Amino acid sequence: MSPAAHRAIPPETHELAGEYVLGTLSAAARREVEARLDNDAVLRAAVLAWEERLLPLAGLADPLSPSPRLWQRIERSLNARPQATTPRATNWWRGWDTLALWRSLAAGGLATAALLAVVLAGRLAEAPPATRFMVVLVAPDDRAPGWVVQASSPQRVELIPLATIEVPADKTLQFWTKADDWKAPVSLGLVTPGRSLSVPLDALPALQPNQLFELTLEPRGGSPIGKPTGPVRFIGRAVKVM
Repeated sequence: MSPAAHRAIPPETHELAGEYVLGTLSAAARREVEARLDNDAVLRAAVLAWEERLLPLAGLADPLSPSPRLWQRIERSLNARPQATTPRATNWWRGWDTLALWRSLAAGGLATAALLAVVLAGRLAEAPPATRFMVVLVAPDDRAPGWVVQASSPQRVELIPLATIEVPADKTLQFWTKADDWKAPVSLGLVTPGRSLSVPLDALPALQPNQLFELTLEPRGGSPIGKPTGPVRFIGRAVKVM
C-alpha cells in the first residue's frame, strides 16, 4: 500500500482491521466485519495492510512446537466458529481460518511475534509507527512470552507486558540490557508487573541487532551491586524489523 493510501484510512478502521486480522474481536464483532468486507473497500485495504505487516513477523521468533493439547484446543475453537453470513466474506477469511495454517504459522514462530501486534492493535488509534527493533522476552524454563520490547528509535525502548506476573513482596523486577561488545549489563530501571515502561537510552550506544534484554528478580530497591544478582525471569534478544 502506498503511503498516501495508508494515510487515507481512518484510524478507527486501522484499529478494527488489526483486531480482525489478529482474531481479538468478539464473535459478533467479527461477523459484522466479515459482512462489511465485500462492500467496504477502505476496510478491505486496512485488512490487507495488516496482513502484509504481520506475516513477515513469522521469521522473527524461534520455532516452538506446541503441545498436542494446545492443537486440540485450537481445533475445537475453529470447529466451533459460526459460519459467516456472507459467502464471499467467508472466502476472504478462509485462508486464515484453518488448522493447517495455524500449525504452519506456529512452526515459524508467528504466535509469539504476533503477541506484540495484539498489544499494538489495542494501544494505537492509527497506523502503527515503523518499529526498528523488537524483542520478545520469554521465561527461560518454558519459553512462555511475558513481555515485549519495541523501539521505533535507536535511543528509546518501550517495555510492554503481555501478562501480569507475581513478584514476592520483598523482591522487584529489574530491567537490563547488554550488547555483544559490552563488558557488563546495564540497568534500565525497576519494573512494575503489569505496567509498561518507557526507557530513554541517550547515555548508551545505539541499539544493535542481537542486543540482550532481560528481567531479573532482585531485592527490593534493585540490585545492590549494579549488575544482576537474582534469577532471570524473562530474556530475549533484539531483532531489527524495519
